[in-house]
Amino acid sequence: MMETSNKGSAPVSIFSVKPIVLSAPGRGEDLQVRVSAPAAGSDLPIIIFSHGFGLSLDSYGPLVDFWVAHGFVVVQPTHLDSKTLNLAPDDPRTPQIWQFRVEDMKRILDRLDLLEASVPGLGGRLDRGRIAAAGHSYGGQTAGMLLGARVLDAHGEPGEDMSDSRIKAGILFSATGKGGADLTPFAAENFPFMSPSFTDMSTPALVVAGDRDQSLLSTRGPDWFTDPYFLSPGGKSLLTLFGAEHTLGGISGYGVVETTDESPERVALIQRLTLAYLRSALELDDSSWPSAIKALEESAAPLGRIESK
Repeated sequence: MMETSNKGSAPVSIFSVKPIVLSAPGRGEDLQVRVSAPAAGSDLPIIIFSHGFGLSLDSYGPLVDFWVAHGFVVVQPTHLDSKTLNLAPDDPRTPQIWQFRVEDMKRILDRLDLLEASVPGLGGRLDRGRIAAAGHSYGGQTAGMLLGARVLDAHGEPGEDMSDSRIKAGILFSATGKGGADLTPFAAENFPFMSPSFTDMSTPALVVAGDRDQSLLSTRGPDWFTDPYFLSPGGKSLLTLFGAEHTLGGISGYGVVETTDESPERVALIQRLTLAYLRSALELDDSSWPSAIKALEESAAPLGRIESK
């Protein structure tokens, strides 16, 4: 298949522009976006990345920097739950933040022309036919909605289909599982949107979960975070990381305080495997993902395992 001018092996110089402000009527705040891009290369595939609760467009440097250095453009919004915006708990928008999050991601897709024009040197270098959505934790649910996951209403019926056909693949990091009895009473009362259905999540995706990620919002163990894989249609892969907790070794930032299981080796593995997955899923090459799986399986002391369906 056609290769991009960035071969995905040797890293290149990168740059970021922030904040780029997108008008967002009805949101109460204009949408702030960060765009990171390789300094060289053309036909660049795109990743839109949704941050976890409270974080911002400045988060997830270990992932973003790596992906961009290997030929991707990464676009990061700051969602309304970000601590940088300091929304009051009783703000009338709070119950709908999960919906605003999905709308933020779609607004990015709708305004790619403006984003491209706002970044010096990026004009004419994007490949709009190769777009992936990724997200961590709350952001994993956001990305999952773009892939076809839906929120069940109080009667157990699937809500609005918010999927987007422009998204060709996804990566869900530490994305929460199903609701109902699997939620704690506190979560069930305060977070009704945490009742997803993965039945229609048909877009190809890699689900990444830690086998020591014990959520305070679920009555289940770490296997709760594998639901997006097991309860969705085929075309999925699951990366289970041994010893990993919710930030999977530190993907949310360099030296951030919320990392409880710091592991540069685990983060480096995630970098390599997610890059390989995206290059294969977006049809940039055929060999990256199979080769990465083989290398993990042949490792003397593997840090995780991969299964696919």
